[in-house]
Amino acid sequence: MRIHREGTGTILIALALSGSLLFGIWKWSLLPPPLQVGLSAVVVLLLLIVVYFFREPERRPPDTQGLVLAPADGRVVAIERVKEGEYLGDERIQVSIFMSPLNVHVNWYPVAGEVSYFKYHPGRYLVAWHPKSSTDNERTTVVVRTPEHGEVLFRQIAGALARRICTYSRPGDEVGAGTEFGFIKFGSRVDVFLPLHAQVSVGIGDRVQGARSVIAEFPSR
Repeated sequence: MRIHREGTGTILIALALSGSLLFGIWKWSLLPPPLQVGLSAVVVLLLLIVVYFFREPERRPPDTQGLVLAPADGRVVAIERVKEGEYLGDERIQVSIFMSPLNVHVNWYPVAGEVSYFKYHPGRYLVAWHPKSSTDNERTTVVVRTPEHGEVLFRQIAGALARRICTYSRPGDEVGAGTEFGFIKFGSRVDVFLPLHAQVSVGIGDRVQGARSVIAEFPSR
C-alpha cells in the first residue's frame, strides 16, 4: 500500500499541525495528564485518518475485453437512462458511484482506448448524491473512444467536502482500462455514461472496487 502523490502536501501540513498541537499539549497545557493523553490520542488519530485517506492500493484489472470496469471505489447510487448534453448529445445509460470519505479516492479508466475529450468545469459543492450535483458542482468530463464500442464518457464530481479534483487525461492519450486517470480529495462521485447496447451488471446499492469490479459488459459483435 502506497501513499498517493496528491496527498504529499496535505500530509505535510497535517504533520506540522499535529506536531504543533502535541508540543502545545505537553509543553504549555495546564490540563491534567489524563486529559493530555486523551487529546494527544485524538490528534494522532486524526493524523492517521488523513494519511489513510491518501492510500493508493495496487490493483490488477481482470481481462477487460468487452468489459466496463468501475472507475472508483464506492456504492452504486444511480442507474438510469439519460440524455447526455455536454458532449455526446444522445441518450446513454448513466451509472453513478458515490465515494464516501473512507473509500479509496483514486480514479481509474473504465475502458481502454483514446482520450477524445477533456474539460474541467468550476462549480458548486452540493452533496455528491444531490440530483443537480452532476451539472452544478465542480467536475471534470473525460471521454474515451473505444476501438469497437464507440465513446464512453465519465465525469468526476466534487462533493460537499471535496475541494480539489485531479485529472491526468489529455486528448490523444492512449489509455488502458484499469489504469489511473485521477484523484478526488474527500467525498465525491463518478458518473459513467454508457452506450445503450451496454449490459449493466450492477444494481443500486452494490459496492464496487475501482479497476476490479465489472459494472457493465458490451455484447459480442
